[in-house]
Amino acid sequence: MKEYIIRLVYVEMLGHDASFGYIHAVKMTHDDSLLVKRTGYLAVTLFLNENHDLIILIVNTIQKDLKSDNYLVVCAALNAVSKLINEETIPAVLPQVVELLAHPKEAVRKKAIMALHRFYHKSPSSVSHLVSNFRKRLSDNDPGVMGATLCPLFDLITIDVNSYKDLVISFVSILKQVAERRLPKAYDYHQMPAPFIQIKLLKILALLGSGDKQASENMYTVVGDIFRKCDSSSNIGNAVLYECICCVSSIYPNPKLLESAADVISRFLKSDSHNLKYMGIDALGRLIKISPEIAEQHQLAVIDCLEDLDDTLKRKTFDLLYKMTKSTNVEVIVDRMIDYMISINDNHYKTEIASRCVELAEQFAPSNQWFIWTMNKVFEHAGDLVNIKVAHNLMRLIAEGFGEDDETADSQLRSSAVESYLRILGEPKLPSVFLQVICWVLGEYGTADGKFSASYITGKLCDVAEAYSNDETVKAYAVTALMKIYAFEIAAGRKVDMLPECQSLMEELLASHSTDLQQRAYELQTVISLDAHAVECIMPSDASCEDIEVDKGLSFLNGYIQESIEKGAQPYIPESERSGMLNISNFGNQDHHEASSHSLRFEAYELPKPTMQSRIPPASLASTELVPVPEPMYPRESYQTPSVPSVSSDAGSSELKLRLDGVQKKWGRPTYSPATSTSNSTSQKTVSGITQVDGASTVNSRTRETYDSRKSQVEISPEKQKLAASLFGGSSKTEKRPATGHKISKASSHIVEKSHMPKSSIEVASEKTAPVQQSPDLLDLGEPTVTSTTPLVDPFKQLEGLLGQTQVASAVNQGSTAATEAPDVVTLYAETPAGIHDKDDVDLLSGLSNISMPNMPGGTTTMQLMQSSRGPNLKDSLEKDALVRQMGVTPSSQNPNLFKDLLG
Repeated sequence: MKEYIIRLVYVEMLGHDASFGYIHAVKMTHDDSLLVKRTGYLAVTLFLNENHDLIILIVNTIQKDLKSDNYLVVCAALNAVSKLINEETIPAVLPQVVELLAHPKEAVRKKAIMALHRFYHKSPSSVSHLVSNFRKRLSDNDPGVMGATLCPLFDLITIDVNSYKDLVISFVSILKQVAERRLPKAYDYHQMPAPFIQIKLLKILALLGSGDKQASENMYTVVGDIFRKCDSSSNIGNAVLYECICCVSSIYPNPKLLESAADVISRFLKSDSHNLKYMGIDALGRLIKISPEIAEQHQLAVIDCLEDLDDTLKRKTFDLLYKMTKSTNVEVIVDRMIDYMISINDNHYKTEIASRCVELAEQFAPSNQWFIWTMNKVFEHAGDLVNIKVAHNLMRLIAEGFGEDDETADSQLRSSAVESYLRILGEPKLPSVFLQVICWVLGEYGTADGKFSASYITGKLCDVAEAYSNDETVKAYAVTALMKIYAFEIAAGRKVDMLPECQSLMEELLASHSTDLQQRAYELQTVISLDAHAVECIMPSDASCEDIEVDKGLSFLNGYIQESIEKGAQPYIPESERSGMLNISNFGNQDHHEASSHSLRFEAYELPKPTMQSRIPPASLASTELVPVPEPMYPRESYQTPSVPSVSSDAGSSELKLRLDGVQKKWGRPTYSPATSTSNSTSQKTVSGITQVDGASTVNSRTRETYDSRKSQVEISPEKQKLAASLFGGSSKTEKRPATGHKISKASSHIVEKSHMPKSSIEVASEKTAPVQQSPDLLDLGEPTVTSTTPLVDPFKQLEGLLGQTQVASAVNQGSTAATEAPDVVTLYAETPAGIHDKDDVDLLSGLSNISMPNMPGGTTTMQLMQSSRGPNLKDSLEKDALVRQMGVTPSSQNPNLFKDLLG
């Protein structure tokens, strides 16, 4: 198989397709035999490119071979890495290649450097973190590894010179050791010590010393030693000398080094070898930028090279002459260039020579006549190879003059141009670009000096248009030139007699298929029919280079602006003065946002938010209601005997698992049900029948709060806030005498505010009690939200110790006394309809009070009074409960206190 693969390599070298055998070469790289494996790697590197489909099959093999103990296998794998690994597969082999930089074999280290250099060419970012490794390898013990490191360092220094200024001393030291022959003899080439390492080091020093005097001073000694010690008898020695000259021309100038370089250039130019002459001409072109007098010492040698038969050497000499042209030698150099341009057939180089001749003539022309003659020669012989920009520059130069504010010299230039162009028009064939220049100059300045009449110039222009009838551009220039001449004659007050040939030309162009020519002909016909003043305004004489005044402030609109401001328009404010104003762009963005918001939306709907958070204000906490802060008036107004509600409270708490232990939590999570908390608060206040009305009204208002929780909150007036306070604590007025009823109601309203009840919860309750037209009654209390009940501890037991016997007795006496005064109770209950909007509310309240009143002292009188004045009795309440059960509300442990009150 090895022989077959080698023959396939030969077949590929002959240009035939051998792709059928590529896979066998890939298989050979997997072989255990060293000879077969190396042959496979050789064939693969010749057959495949980095983007071939079979590359993926050898990446794993390369990774394995890079870790081999046999350095020959590693070298073969590194050769394949440098040739086949592309940007995508660099990360797969990069770690192994970096590890090989410390391999004991110098050949492996050298090839690893070469592989990393290849990676840098493919993907600079992949090895940007490995620059320090290149610096370390610069001090490698093996000169081959050090020499290989110079190549990636040269590329890095070319991109960023300043980052490697600290290596100047190291490079100079290495170059000095190489020049002093301290390297092994194996690195000598034609008795030159490591010449390729010297050349690479000189290139690096040229980059580092460019424009840096301090760095250049460190290089002067070693470069001078190379000039003295280098052998010029061999080509490699001359190559090192040439690189020294390039280095001297790049670093900060040194007189001694410039003299040494001039001597070497002299030897090159005097040599019989064309190669050395070419090197001498190129080196001389580099040095004349620093020291122009060096070229004067070698004028004869340069002339000899200019007359040499070697075309390459002659072109290089013209490059040198172009660089050393001055006003004193411009005529000789440009004449030589034009003669050479005429003799060659290379259109590309002829174009380059023509542009250089035009450039030198514009910069160093000794006279106007010579300049016009030179330009005519260039256009005549270079033809249409001349760039159109050269023609435009020539027309601009003739119009502007030489910029010395000498009108006489400028007029002489234009007159000589007109004379020469009229003479050239007799030539049989002229380039189109040159004819455009001729027509433009004759139209602008043909009759300016008065030497030639208008009829003569127009006759010549008509001849041009007729002779080059196939060139529409030339005809267009000719018609425009005719229009200028006739316009100048009319503006001067002279009579215009159009020649018959001009008349026939105009009639021909009026019917032309070219819209451009047709338009120009109509313009010419119109201009001839105008008066002198109009023509002078349209076509002013010699105005091609006048500066066009641009009114950036648009001052001609000042009258219109002033008139608009007087009518009420707002004055314009510059953008720089709008810092304190609204940004107009914001309005545009807002309009765009509004427009986009009203358009169709294709994204998915958002998930609905939990209803618990919207129903319950975050600030309303159950603990603030369960454990109110004791006030001086609280025991007298809230309850009579604390032992009565303990049964229902204990019953409710025994069924609950979570205990708050009476802690007043202000920042707890709102996961409870408002209905449950309010029902529990009802059980706290079921001491007397009158206080039960208080608790029932609280239940009713809180249930409405739950029912209307999704309605938007509005600002509540102080009157509604007071009404809410009276709804939550107004029933306690019946416990006081009529004379003090007003004060007690105010005190009870104050207690509700003091019992850590957040204002927001009060506002929500009062707001949502007012607009309800149909009371939800028990239906809302049966919602699933009541499942998250708050465990309660009877606060009356906790407050038993705070109530003295005298306070309890006085509270009982006051309650019994207040209960006997029926008229005050009636007037008090006449205020409650403000918070109760349905008869069911009254039924519920009265039913609740009738259940618990027989247990209270003086409760019978109050019960009878309420039944006679307010409506239904216990029987109606029980019927209401039965109706609720039919509607699906079943008593459960979730609302124990409420249903015990209902069922007695």
